[in-house]
Amino acid sequence: MPLRLGTSSWSAESWVGPFYPEGTAPADFIAHYAKHFDTVEVDATFYRIPTPAMIENWKRKTPEGFTFSLKAPQVITHEKRLVGAQKELDEFLTVVKGLGNKLGPVLFQFPYFNKTQMPTPFPFFEALRKFVRELPEGFRFAVEVRNKTFLVPALLETLKSRRIALALIDHPFMLKASEYRKRMDLLTTDWTYVRWLGDRVGIEKMTTSWDRVVVDRAAETDSWVSTIRDLAPKYEIYGYFNNHYAGHAPASIALFKKAWAAAGGGPIGPAGSAAGA
Repeated sequence: MPLRLGTSSWSAESWVGPFYPEGTAPADFIAHYAKHFDTVEVDATFYRIPTPAMIENWKRKTPEGFTFSLKAPQVITHEKRLVGAQKELDEFLTVVKGLGNKLGPVLFQFPYFNKTQMPTPFPFFEALRKFVRELPEGFRFAVEVRNKTFLVPALLETLKSRRIALALIDHPFMLKASEYRKRMDLLTTDWTYVRWLGDRVGIEKMTTSWDRVVVDRAAETDSWVSTIRDLAPKYEIYGYFNNHYAGHAPASIALFKKAWAAAGGGPIGPAGSAAGA
């Protein structure tokens, strides 16, 4: 099944030099990015609903076969926590469906909920159950949680009922790659969504400029390659590396591809199967 790899956003100006050619204007970043990768996760949509003009610009500057995965606006996931958010959801989906066949999954990213914010997860599960029941057909949706204790049947059955993917994330609060390999019940539909997020607080003590690798992720990458190789024969996979994972997301993809090839992995991208040789 296809394995698509990209980064979380393309707008880092510190990529000029190590990734974008010197002198590249921000308006030209996405066109250059699309020469190297066939998908990207759009972080900007978390903060505001894009305009139709933005959507058309993204389409125009990327080739056929390119896909944009979009984070749902934070007003839905963080402010309203799914309750009374239908208007915002409808407005968002109406605009982004303008991407046509370049529209990838829509990610509902939820924060870590501490005991003060949410003593028990069941109000969240109930809100999610009601919310997904009203989701329209014709889209791919993924849900990300950052509490390991939420990975229980009450969540997973809700996602399975609407063929929504649970995002598998590399994050300090969540499972390690080797642990995901033992939890095939977390695969809630026939495709999955992987995010390499890293330790935001920890890495920002080392750097806030995303032009170089500052954390050695070789061991974690090898472990993830093993996990993805297990999934690839049966599941279509979208995977996105954040700058906070190691310091420079394009380099994290390069490391993954090197380890993937060394392990006998097949082609990465929509054209061929990612299953092992």
